[in-house]
Amino acid sequence: MKKTKPLAILALGVALSTGLAACGGSSKSTSSGGGGGAGYGAAIDNVIDVSSTKGGTLRLADSDDFDSPDPGNTYYAWVQNFDRLYSRSLTTFKPAAGKDSLTVVPDLAEQLGTSPDGGKTWTFKIRKGVKYDDGTVVTSKDVKYAVERSNFSDELQLGPKYFKTFLVDNKPAYKGPYKDKSPQGLKSIETPDDNTIVFHLNQKFADFNYLVQMSETAPVPQAKDTGLKYANSIVSSGPYKIDSYSQGKSMTLSRNPNWDPATDPIRKALPDRIELQLKQNADDIDNRLLSGALDMDITGVGVQSGTQGKVLGDTARKKNADNPIQGFLRFMSINVHVKPFDNVHCRMAVQYATDKVAAQAAYGGPIAGGDIATTMIPPTVNGYRKFDLYPSGADGHGDLAKAKQELAACGQPNGFSTKLTARSDRPKEVAEAQGIQQGLAKVGIKTEIKTFPAGDYFNKYVGAPKYVHDNGIGLMLMAWAADWPTGFGFLQQIVDGRAIKPSGGNNLSEENNPAINAAFDAGIGNTDDAARTKAWGDIDEMVMKDAVNVPLIYAKAVLYRPPNVKNVGITFGYGGMYDYLNMGVK
Repeated sequence: MKKTKPLAILALGVALSTGLAACGGSSKSTSSGGGGGAGYGAAIDNVIDVSSTKGGTLRLADSDDFDSPDPGNTYYAWVQNFDRLYSRSLTTFKPAAGKDSLTVVPDLAEQLGTSPDGGKTWTFKIRKGVKYDDGTVVTSKDVKYAVERSNFSDELQLGPKYFKTFLVDNKPAYKGPYKDKSPQGLKSIETPDDNTIVFHLNQKFADFNYLVQMSETAPVPQAKDTGLKYANSIVSSGPYKIDSYSQGKSMTLSRNPNWDPATDPIRKALPDRIELQLKQNADDIDNRLLSGALDMDITGVGVQSGTQGKVLGDTARKKNADNPIQGFLRFMSINVHVKPFDNVHCRMAVQYATDKVAAQAAYGGPIAGGDIATTMIPPTVNGYRKFDLYPSGADGHGDLAKAKQELAACGQPNGFSTKLTARSDRPKEVAEAQGIQQGLAKVGIKTEIKTFPAGDYFNKYVGAPKYVHDNGIGLMLMAWAADWPTGFGFLQQIVDGRAIKPSGGNNLSEENNPAINAAFDAGIGNTDDAARTKAWGDIDEMVMKDAVNVPLIYAKAVLYRPPNVKNVGITFGYGGMYDYLNMGVK
């Protein structure tokens, strides 16, 4: 597979220490001086059209809806990118482009966390003077409460549960703030004063400064928390407050009058107002981007197939486009509890029969779609190791002879029937499902395609094991980017058995191999960088031997930035979309 310049640069960016201190690095910026059009691919490595001019309205659109706008109950990469406008986690990814955007920097915390014992105890100091939009002061107790509600409640299930896995638990087990009304709460998070928070882990965790950039550490005042209803009354700790949110329709933001730039060295807060329209037709979003009626497609998945030619084939438009290798992996999960996929040979038959070229074509081919994938860890993530356990034949359309051998081995020589899911509001993903359907049919594996809206895809459907089992859904399409750019940050939530949840889960295959679970613990507790890197590659191979996920594409996309938009750069911290933190308008 041909490696492009962006990939080579990213490879350098992730070959960094993910231990007890984050790496430094200066961000680059350029200005075209003409309001956009800095050149094709210019925003991949640089922040372009740099501006500090305040004012105007930033107009955004999404083809579906949030999983949840609540920072403690979300997992979509675009939401975690966007919610930094109204919430502040302890750390965050540096507002930069290219390799610099993989650097984690202090946000609500004054500096990165420190550990006196090699990664088992972590202390952070909260910046003084940070205020919510109602004028009250943010304290360390609000951060503790945010972690408690997001990780230890039955109500909030959409986000990851890293803290629940790695914090020392109470005895008896902590039941979360909605059930446990004791003032102490979770004993392993201490707040000795209003500006200090201490985390006590059950083992060493070398990536902890990366973990706390997850929006689950964005502070929530306990008195203002209303559980699932909090999504409609979020208290802002960032430069913008939410004026209105109508589920499935729109969200509007305006300035937080109590935000003090002296307490926030990374945000510029340029627009006066931010408007986000939801449930918009994907093709219509593209047309409005090209006409200048819209500033950004917030999901960051690129323009639709029908629009790609209009952008790449037009000299004027192409100079406003970027084609990054995004750090996403597009893959298909095989649920091990849906027959006949409880048999590894039936899963291996799917591995061999899948037409990966058809999946690639659905996204626009090698340029707009990406490179054919053979591993779970993408080349842009620390821990990647090149291997291919299930070669797809000389032409990439699948090895049908091998697939038939595996069907015979699993007792299904004539094939079988199952269901395959995709997100209904993502036309390219639906086309991907259709291409895979046709390929599997060649060996007698018949698939019925079921589509669901992106906003509910993981919450109600593929991320809810009971629904999957009850409805016989064996195959599920998804895309995944690293929570942070290490093999642990990429793999743990999608293949560790402890990440399986009753809803909102991302381990769609329900992989629960004790050897893999133990390898995660050993790897993340190792303070040797090279040993951790090797551990993630080893886990990747273990997962592929279990044949529970079919890697399809190391994703690329054609992203379009209208000339009206300022401070534009690709953030690889959020999977290779534009960084919304300091975006402004002409």
